[in-house]
Amino acid sequence: MTEPLVLQVRAQVGIDDVRQALTDPKALNLWLGEHSTVDLPGTFEFWGRYIPEGDAPHQRVLGYDGSTLTLAWTLGGEETTTEITLTPDGDDATLVKLSQTGFDFADAISGANIRGVLQTFWSLALANLVDHLDGRELTTRPDFTSPVFAGEALIDAPVAQVYSSLTEAEKASAWFGYPVEIDLRKGGRFAMGGFDAGPGVEIVDLVEGQKMSMDWGPAGISTWELAESDGKTRLTFVMSGFDESNPPYGAWLGWLSGVAALRRFNELPDWKIWAA
Repeated sequence: MTEPLVLQVRAQVGIDDVRQALTDPKALNLWLGEHSTVDLPGTFEFWGRYIPEGDAPHQRVLGYDGSTLTLAWTLGGEETTTEITLTPDGDDATLVKLSQTGFDFADAISGANIRGVLQTFWSLALANLVDHLDGRELTTRPDFTSPVFAGEALIDAPVAQVYSSLTEAEKASAWFGYPVEIDLRKGGRFAMGGFDAGPGVEIVDLVEGQKMSMDWGPAGISTWELAESDGKTRLTFVMSGFDESNPPYGAWLGWLSGVAALRRFNELPDWKIWAA
């Protein structure tokens, strides 16, 4: 039995505002699912193309007391438990803690079960929740009905700053939340966990200050490109070259949640999602 996945984030608004964003279907449809039905304490459902196995709602309420919402969520043939707890942090901030059972990192690596996306799914969802509360542009959400993996984000920082945070190992490790080493050249390597953990993936295209593509094998090729936009940076990112009959949604979600962290690193460096 694996331990539950636990994530925590600090929202810079009071608990009533966070509770509203969590329980108002219109708000939920902006930052979480495509569709939702909420009638607590009896019903809390979310589904649609932005949700894994989102063909229909697969959640039922186990408990709700105004501060903690506990759900049973059937995913990948197993009933999991999702718990979201809100705790005031002073007068104008709220800690949001999420606990999720059923996640196994081995599934995230192998793609053998859709539950392998849960860590990055909830990391992106929590980032989008906080951005929604802040009135900021949200990061692209995954479409689990499509094999087309493309998105963009506007980052309030100069191109040179964003480029360095993507290509300098110390900065990339900081926002990605995992050690990264980079041999920055065409034919060089991008190594999750560092070169001692393995050779990493090959950098197959590099335009200094502007673009990089990496070959992840069966997961395809990931490409990001930067362009100046009124003093800000427009980041476009795509994944291609994978088996479209079995799209690597876990890898795609990893990049989407990474883009959310990259934006925050360059705009609000004190903000992060952390393991509780």
